[in-house]
Amino acid sequence: MGDHGSKIEISFAGSFASSAIAASFAELCTIPLDTAKVRLQLQKKAATDAMAMPKYRGMLGTVATIAREEGMTALWKGIVPGLHRQCVFGGLRIGLYEPVKSFYVGENFVGDIPLSKKILAGLTTGALAITVANPTDLVKVRLQAEGKLPPGVPRRYSGALNAYSTIVRQEGLGALWTGLGPNVARNAIINAAELASYDQVKQTILKIPGFTDNIFTHLLSGLGAGFFAVCIGSPVDVVKSRMMGDSAYKSTLDCFVKTMKNEGPLAFYKGFLPNFGRLGSWNAIMFLTLEQVIANATFVKKLFAREVPA
Repeated sequence: MGDHGSKIEISFAGSFASSAIAASFAELCTIPLDTAKVRLQLQKKAATDAMAMPKYRGMLGTVATIAREEGMTALWKGIVPGLHRQCVFGGLRIGLYEPVKSFYVGENFVGDIPLSKKILAGLTTGALAITVANPTDLVKVRLQAEGKLPPGVPRRYSGALNAYSTIVRQEGLGALWTGLGPNVARNAIINAAELASYDQVKQTILKIPGFTDNIFTHLLSGLGAGFFAVCIGSPVDVVKSRMMGDSAYKSTLDCFVKTMKNEGPLAFYKGFLPNFGRLGSWNAIMFLTLEQVIANATFVKKLFAREVPA
């Protein structure tokens, strides 16, 4: 990924397929941490008892609580819409990144692409991709948010497909795009942070004597991308999760104001460690897988690649 002298150019179809495979594999590996993150973000400070202990405490504590109360499989709640999301969102945002970046700098550009153009390309592809994939994100959050229920209380949804149909039937088709505003903001920002920082960190590392375009470089660049993404995107991520998981908020601004008023500014960084644990590992796995798929999958090259002048 990125402009590092490759003589093989992968078409959009090949890039989309490779990105979808890599993003889906990373999602499958890291969704337990994402479930913990969502539960921590949706957990509100008790209004009536200031001394009440929160149910979920820390990443590992949250994972342990969910596994103990609901079973290990509960950690993979939302995996089906999660994979739906990554096939659509991951394929589009990453697959479109290189052509959009080339569009912004022009066909005849020579040299290192400026960081500003990389950020702009990331913002653009993130916003476009999540606009298409928002329904999958909504269903994923709704399934992840549902914890252990009292005996006799039925679950809202029996599964991902039931969730899609139930939401449309009860709330209307437009409800599938609930939280689109903060979701576009969140994913455009995080996508720009991930893709631009991965591109930039990798480019910088490869200029250091002794470093080559190998697995170690991909891992370092992926972890760096995850760290920047969490630092920049946590506030909008919290607002997005709360709007999708709780219908009490009227708008993005309403959610932001109520969260700030009731819980303070640190509430916007709730779940920071599980979020970094998840996004750091997710990016490391995803970019490593993506680089390996593009470099080693002969069938992808045969189907989709074309030679370009060096």
